[in-house]
Amino acid sequence: MTGLVGGRRVKKSAPRIATYGTLDELSSVIGVARAALRPVLQSHARATRLDAWLAWTQDTLFNLGTDLATLAPDRREGLPRAEAADALALERAIDQAQCDLPPLANFIHPGGSLPGAYLHLARTICRRAERLVVALLDEENDVSPEALRYLNRLSDALFVWARWINDALRDSEHLWNPASRPPE
Repeated sequence: MTGLVGGRRVKKSAPRIATYGTLDELSSVIGVARAALRPVLQSHARATRLDAWLAWTQDTLFNLGTDLATLAPDRREGLPRAEAADALALERAIDQAQCDLPPLANFIHPGGSLPGAYLHLARTICRRAERLVVALLDEENDVSPEALRYLNRLSDALFVWARWINDALRDSEHLWNPASRPPE
């Protein structure tokens, strides 16, 4: 058993625990991506800008996790949550980053630079978190719709940020080749 905010006890296997545990996993991988950015922070303006976005993202994910760890009867005024403005901020960040990128004409495989590869990994964890929020909504209907919207926009932002930093570091992802053959 484990405790939620407010003192209620639930099984560690509860969908709510799996959901905010996945947010913690996501934040951890974002932290690794930030660590991978550290060597280029001084030499690449994009890396510095991206690090600021990722720091904000970790804070917002913690707010979202706090919200998910709190059942409706235990919510108090001022408890941090993901807000509509957070998803809008991500949309602006996506649009800004895409201005620096060539249009994507092919599917890509995750990879590129180390920070970019970690952001691709973060994107897949974010998609899992999004699916868990949907399942939690189906089961309990006690999740803010803004949480779902935020995670949806975040997964897109992580994809664009991975491409954006890979472009800045001149280390692009591998393009998908549907006619690929095994090496000889």
